[in-house]
Amino acid sequence: MMISKVQDVPSLPEEAIRLAEALIFAETEPVRLSRVSELLAVRQLVPEKVEDAAAFSLSVLKNLSARYEGRGVQLVEIAGGWQFRTAPDLAHVLTRVMERPRRLPRAVMETLAIIAYHQPCTRVDVEEIRGVTLGQNVMNTLIEASLISPRGRKEIPGRPVLWGTTPDFLRYFGLRALSDLPAREELLRDVPPLLSAASTAESEDDGEAVSVPE
Repeated sequence: MMISKVQDVPSLPEEAIRLAEALIFAETEPVRLSRVSELLAVRQLVPEKVEDAAAFSLSVLKNLSARYEGRGVQLVEIAGGWQFRTAPDLAHVLTRVMERPRRLPRAVMETLAIIAYHQPCTRVDVEEIRGVTLGQNVMNTLIEASLISPRGRKEIPGRPVLWGTTPDFLRYFGLRALSDLPAREELLRDVPPLLSAASTAESEDDGEAVSVPE
């Protein structure tokens, strides 16, 4: 939901900014605007003259985000919430000193891309689009990585399971929402730095592998 007139709120209490910072820092998942707004209201940090608490809270987050510009971590809006993430220009450095993430074969990434752009879709739908039979190990890999999950069943004979992406999918690829998806070819090619540490082959269909956090 778009929040308008963010700039028309009163000056921001420092305590509100500090509290939002602490909340986001303590969480491992992106923190939604509504949660920040609720916390500020409970702590009575939203000025009485403020009519739109959501707009006020968004101003707090944007102010906090500006404070982290140019630092080693940044506050970014991602997967429907806000989260501290490593600065993009430092990601490639960390891949050399941190444990490398598990690699996903090219076949798995192609399957994920199809599900992302055609969701909800069935396993048969994916096979028809890829033009090859889909191995169960491919689906298991995506499920275990929390990148896809069931979205009900298709109302046809056999009622096959429908699949769609998860919030973790958005978080892994640095997307605020599915509407931010790039072209399918770009999704396969432009894997985020922390997801592309590995470039060696992996035995699955095409063999080319990309990486995903455990």
